[in-house]
Amino acid sequence: MRKNDLETAAISAADRLERLPICNYHRFLFMVIALAFFFDNLDLAMMAYLLGSIKTEFGLTTAQAGMLGSASFVGMAIGAVSSGMLADKFGRKPIFQISMIIWGVASYLCSTANDPVSLAIYRVLLGIGMGMELPLAQTLLSEFIPAKRRGKYLALMDGNWPIAFICAGLMSYYVLASYSWRTMFLLGAIPAVFLFVIRRYVPESPRWLESKGRHAEASNIVDGIEGEVKKILKVDSLPPIVQTAMMRDQEAFGIKVLWSAVYRRRTLTVWGLWFFALLGFYGLNTWIGALLQQSGLEVTKSVLYTVYIACGGIPGFLWAAWVVERWGRKPACVSTLLGGAVMVFIYGWVASSAHTFIALVSAGAMMQFFMFGMWAVLYTYTPELYPTRARASGCGMASTVGRLGSLLGPTIVGVILPLVGQIGVFTVGAGCFVVAAFIVYRFGIETRGLSLEEISEIKIRK
Repeated sequence: MRKNDLETAAISAADRLERLPICNYHRFLFMVIALAFFFDNLDLAMMAYLLGSIKTEFGLTTAQAGMLGSASFVGMAIGAVSSGMLADKFGRKPIFQISMIIWGVASYLCSTANDPVSLAIYRVLLGIGMGMELPLAQTLLSEFIPAKRRGKYLALMDGNWPIAFICAGLMSYYVLASYSWRTMFLLGAIPAVFLFVIRRYVPESPRWLESKGRHAEASNIVDGIEGEVKKILKVDSLPPIVQTAMMRDQEAFGIKVLWSAVYRRRTLTVWGLWFFALLGFYGLNTWIGALLQQSGLEVTKSVLYTVYIACGGIPGFLWAAWVVERWGRKPACVSTLLGGAVMVFIYGWVASSAHTFIALVSAGAMMQFFMFGMWAVLYTYTPELYPTRARASGCGMASTVGRLGSLLGPTIVGVILPLVGQIGVFTVGAGCFVVAAFIVYRFGIETRGLSLEEISEIKIRK
């Protein structure tokens, strides 16, 4: 293939995808990927409700319980970094399916654990599967949705996180009333069979295929997508293609790109964002049920309170999905982080004092409004910052650094709780969100309304 032909082929799949009108094809693809994302988050959310029961059954100290709560994040760090590199090398779809197999098997194994050591080992394995899937879901979806609606759909996909958190709480409320925490992990293994739906309905990313020089395969997949869109819209032709300038230097792939002169600053920015945001979030949310129990609530009531509080996350992610397209990614990120910091501090003050049920739930719901909104912005912003040949690696590495924060968070809370009390714990969490907001405000870039290829070109010019 001549150089000019190669360049034309290299831009064709991405530009053809960008000109497509948003229709039911995109919505169906979104639903399939988002549902897999939901099942993964369901397993992840369970520990917030089960940690108190596990701590009681095994007679753990707060520090030991914190370490057990952090075990899955060790695996998530491993899974995130490995899946990113593997997906950039071997493709998004096969690694996505493998991740579902791993977390399904591991969730079942957690249900068989008879001591804290074996449970911790299985939680690490579960974390590997979850850590693999989460960055792949955002990478895959970002490469199919056109720029004009990409932010909205990525934010809505992450809205599955508060919904999964609530569903895990409702399941825990009814299951723990009659069964043990092991039953919850057993139920969490069942959705792994959803991988057959992924295998059947989700194509490989044409953007990834063209980045590997497999232009004919990319073109064939886009041909099929265009055919589906025409059928759904009942039209014979689609809008004209507007070619976008693309990076021609395709020598570096994966991790190497993250530390190139063009992307180094952005990598450090997104790593700082993920580390401090997840340090604060998981340090608080992994312990929130146990902290309520420590305040004197019985197990099932603390679970129900946590569910009520999590309901604030639903309007939070819906608001974030609107804001990322109206205000932009940077303002949305900074506002959700600062709002979260304020409400975390207020909730900590309310939870550590003798306040009414309404005050506790209201403050907690507002805290989750901003924190789950923050998640929606994180998953929107991160995949936009990297070129196709390194997008999965960029998302995976950001998630890995975030999982280090996730790993430290529950453990730090378990250690400092006896020393500073609940108000001190929530003050530390609020500080983490303030630091993350400053990093984005000072070093972040705006990506709203630009195609993934245009963002790469802007970074090169700068």
